Amino acid sequence: MLELLKDVVMRIEGHLDLYLRNEEAVKQHLILPVLRALGWNVEDPGEVRPEERTSEGRADYALIKGGRVVAFLEAKNLSVNVLKEDVLLQLGKYCFNMGVRYGIASNGAVWIAFKSFEEGRSLKDRILFVVDLREEPLERATLRLSLLSKGRIERLEELSRALRAIEEGTMQLKGAGIEDEKIVDYLLSLSLSGRAVPVDLLTGSERPKGVYVFEGTWKFIPLEERSVKGVLLAVLRFLASSVSEGKEKRALQKAYEELRVRPLDVEKVRFLLRGIEEEKGIRIRVLL
Repeated sequence: MLELLKDVVMRIEGHLDLYLRNEEAVKQHLILPVLRALGWNVEDPGEVRPEERTSEGRADYALIKGGRVVAFLEAKNLSVNVLKEDVLLQLGKYCFNMGVRYGIASNGAVWIAFKSFEEGRSLKDRILFVVDLREEPLERATLRLSLLSKGRIERLEELSRALRAIEEGTMQLKGAGIEDEKIVDYLLSLSLSGRAVPVDLLTGSERPKGVYVFEGTWKFIPLEERSVKGVLLAVLRFLASSVSEGKEKRALQKAYEELRVRPLDVEKVRFLLRGIEEEKGIRIRVLL
C-alpha cells in the first residue's frame, strides 16, 4: 500500500494539469487503484458499483459488503476542495437517503471519511479522518486509509477513534517533554503481534518476525529468513536499496552476498548490527 501511494503522488505531480480538470482520470488513475489495494474488487459490481442511483442524485461509487452498501464514495477532480461543506453535504444526502452509514470523498490526493448521520452532531463533528497524500507522511496516510479496507470498513468509526486517541495521546506526551524516540520505543514494546527488542537482547534462539529500522522515521522490513542472521541480511538489503548507485551500494551488496552464505553465530550478528547502528546513525529493533 505504501508503494502504491508513492506511485499515486508521483502520478499527481507528473500529470497535475490532467487531474486538475479531468475527474474520470482521477477515478481511473488515483482512486480505483487505492480501492484495489484496500481489498475491494473494483471489477465486481457486487462490491464496487459505479453511478449508484439515489433520490438525491447518483453517487460515484457504492462500496458493498455482504450485499449491503456500507459507504458511498464521491470523486472529484483535483481542482475541487473536497473539504468544502457543499461537497460533503451532497454526499451526506446520498447516504442519508439510502441509510448508508459512511461517506467518503476524494479528489485523488485528499481523502475524507465521515459518519453520514448522528443526532445532535454537526457534519464537521462527524468527520472521522482526513488524509492529504501530498502534505503528510505516507506512512501515516497508509494507516488511516487502511481503515477503508474491505475487512475494516464496518469498524471505521471505532478504529478511527482508536487512532485519534493514539495521536492525541502522543501529542500530550510530547507536550510533557517526552522525546519522540522514547514514545516510539514504548509503542514498539507493546504486545501486539509480538515485541520489539534491541539487538543486544538477541540470544540466537529466536525466530524473528521482522525488523524495524529508524532513520528519521521507523520503517518495517520483512525477513527472508526467520533467524537472527536473517535480521542482519534484511538490514543490509534495506540499506543497499536506500542509497543510489555507487561505492557504498556496491559495498553493501557485497557484504550481503558474502554473509548470506557464511555461518554466523549470534555474537557475530550482534556485533555487526551494533556496528551498523553506530556507523549509519540508525536504530534497529527486532520484532519477535
